[in-house]
Amino acid sequence: MPTIDMPLEKLKTYMGRTPCPADFDEFWDKSLEELNAIDPCAEFVPHPSRSACAEFFDLYFTSTKGAKIHAIFARPKNVEGKVPAVLRFHGLSGCGGEWTSLLQYVSQGFCMAALDCRGQGGTSEDVGGQVNTFSNPFSRGLDSDPSNLLCRDLFLDTAMLARVIMGLDYVDEKRIGVFGGSQGGALTVACAALVPEIKLAAPIYPYLSDYKRVWEMDLDKNAYEGIRYYFRSADPTHEREDEIFTKLGYVDIQNLAPRIKAKVMMSTGLMDNICPPSTQFAMYNKITSEKSVVIYPDFGHEGLKGNSDLVFEFMCGL
Repeated sequence: MPTIDMPLEKLKTYMGRTPCPADFDEFWDKSLEELNAIDPCAEFVPHPSRSACAEFFDLYFTSTKGAKIHAIFARPKNVEGKVPAVLRFHGLSGCGGEWTSLLQYVSQGFCMAALDCRGQGGTSEDVGGQVNTFSNPFSRGLDSDPSNLLCRDLFLDTAMLARVIMGLDYVDEKRIGVFGGSQGGALTVACAALVPEIKLAAPIYPYLSDYKRVWEMDLDKNAYEGIRYYFRSADPTHEREDEIFTKLGYVDIQNLAPRIKAKVMMSTGLMDNICPPSTQFAMYNKITSEKSVVIYPDFGHEGLKGNSDLVFEFMCGL
């Protein structure tokens, strides 16, 4: 079987290399308390459309550090009773996507929202006072308190979006699904971990997992180049290596995975040299809820043939 990483048998038992901070659970419990104190002030602004089956809205809400976050949202026309909802998270540097991309689920009677990550390709507000985070979101905040890690806020944004959608009187809060690829896969894991009421989660080759393993494989490039750049500029002789990787552990999705209660379907390619399979399995192997993995032996970090249909069928189980 093709591989650029460990054999599949070892992937299925690999538990990660990046340290988990001793106060990890306390850190995230406190972060959720902070989120609880925020009034999202959600605003749904109608977006003009000639769709026969959907109503579209720009959704704005307030999240951590006072940032105004944007998502696109669609619901079925003439919605009756309570319906399920699906949340989608985008890959690095992207945005929520096009309105018509929501119709696949809305046409089946679902509500759907797609988040714009702060500091990336959409219109969500980035309150960090820095340039965009198109390539290295996890390295921002490493020189500060862990509460200032940008990925902490990105993860909490997903939770606030879920809370806003679950709070709608026509959404069944017990039938929520989340999915996304790469960075979107990481945010899928984070959202399911921080909002345990979520029923289904489908991460696709998730990013932001097991940073030390990436560095040890000499794959701190492309989406993970921030690791190399940070060490070269802030710790060129790696005197603080343990400290830095431990701090990254606060925003390592493998450490959040045990909190997940949802049923999970992960998809991965064994030839992925952007988000190595071992880093993905480090997260997957820590999930204790019902789970399965769809493996594409000959695929890397790319479109996985037939996977959109598999995710759709999975979400139809809501």
